[in-house]
Amino acid sequence: MGIFYFVAFLSIFFALMTIFTKNPVHSVLYLVITFFTFTIHYILLNAQFLAVVNFIVYMGAIMVLFLFVLMLLNLNKDTEPMKSTLVKVIGAIAGMCLLATFLGAFRVLEGQGELVTGNTDVGLVKNLGKVLFDEFLLPFELSSILLLTAMVGAILLAKKETKEG
Repeated sequence: MGIFYFVAFLSIFFALMTIFTKNPVHSVLYLVITFFTFTIHYILLNAQFLAVVNFIVYMGAIMVLFLFVLMLLNLNKDTEPMKSTLVKVIGAIAGMCLLATFLGAFRVLEGQGELVTGNTDVGLVKNLGKVLFDEFLLPFELSSILLLTAMVGAILLAKKETKEG
């Protein structure tokens, strides 16, 4: 139980570092570390599949892509637009909502006693596959058809027209 709280503290710390760091490249690197702590949480919760997907997809692909985009943009203070007071007010309201969420979560945690663990095989790939292909077969197949259609549409949109003849 001590490992869980330590990793939770690290998650919150690195998430806050992501927000409050002024350098955007450092912010992305802190976000990568935050995702790594989420992977540790998934392993502690016996959700190996989610841990691997989080590690490969979010840390390996998306965040590295963000890092490369930020490095290519060459952000400078001169090119940064001035933020209006409306944006600052909306940011303050969002911060207060986050604080209210934290206070509500801590209040709920105070009332809980011992954590009850049910089925420890919930996050395994075998059980995920059973649920996915038994109960959610139709939505799974519909989403695969939707993704296939989107892929074909993207290829057709990106295809250059050539003049024949």
